[in-house]
Amino acid sequence: MLPTKAYAALNEKTPLAPFEFNRREVGDKDILIEILYCGVCHSDIHQARGEWGNSIFPMVPGHEIVGKVAKVGSKVTNYKVGDIAGIGCFVDSCRTCPSCSQGEEQYCQGHVSFTYNGTEQDQKTPTHGGYSSQIVVDEKYALKVSPKLDLQAVAPLLCAGITTYSPLRHWKVGPNSKIAILGLGGLGHMGVKFGKAFGAHVTVISTSKSKEADAKRLGADDFLLSTDADAVQKAAERFDLILDTVSAEHDLNSVLSMIKLDGTLVLVGVPPQAPAVHPFSLIPRRRSIAGSMIGGIRETQEMLDFCAEKGIVSDIELIPMSEINNAYVRMIKNDVRYRFVIDMQTL
Repeated sequence: MLPTKAYAALNEKTPLAPFEFNRREVGDKDILIEILYCGVCHSDIHQARGEWGNSIFPMVPGHEIVGKVAKVGSKVTNYKVGDIAGIGCFVDSCRTCPSCSQGEEQYCQGHVSFTYNGTEQDQKTPTHGGYSSQIVVDEKYALKVSPKLDLQAVAPLLCAGITTYSPLRHWKVGPNSKIAILGLGGLGHMGVKFGKAFGAHVTVISTSKSKEADAKRLGADDFLLSTDADAVQKAAERFDLILDTVSAEHDLNSVLSMIKLDGTLVLVGVPPQAPAVHPFSLIPRRRSIAGSMIGGIRETQEMLDFCAEKGIVSDIELIPMSEINNAYVRMIKNDVRYRFVIDMQTL
């Protein structure tokens, strides 16, 4: 076994604290990654604090991992020692179901092994994530990261990046598209960057007028204040697609009014209460509401390659490991532009 240093939630009520555990030995098809940076996702807070009701303690969060390959198994073909590799939200899946067979492992119909707060394929052994010094993963579930990119700012691409890239690709956003990004946070700011990179006309919709300058800095063509009823009315049937990244309660009927005939509202944020949608917000314009998760390994690699080509990374604030509990407090207050990343060399 491989002794590993980490920070963990020992239960849902106490702050994260230093923790040690054992990783498995490197198998024939495994790679050992020395973790350099790990992004902090809002879902880390939900799960570390037991807010989703499925928490396994002790828990080592973190699923936005970038590091250096330190060892490879005897049958590994895609990685060598010294390569830069990434790990996203899952580290294994059943590999045989229709979703896995189509390269959509994130929708595995068997058992997906999430990077943390999950279990390995035996459905017994707990998984631990990236708030740790190292991780062992089958090479099939690792991702190649270009050393041309700022590695600390690459980490959030493994969750926030792919969560926005995947739906924009799936709904074929391109140069003729008029889209809106609802909410300008960790997810939303990546939606703006990808939408512009795909050639779309991008509007940011926000409850906060103070976000307008940042929206334009990130590349948005327009800004719409969602609390301005006149502005919302003037935007009726303007957009082909709205990517809703908001995890607070909000009125979907108002949002739907801004979508064109046959347009789509794609949900990637998860509000605490199920939203109410009136059928007449959909029926008269044949609008759709859809949901999207992360991407599979193939699509996530495609995203990382695209980011390397276009020079796209996240806007981050780098913190030492010792600041993680304060970072959680600040995230709840929306006091981050736009993603915290832990320098794991401070562990």
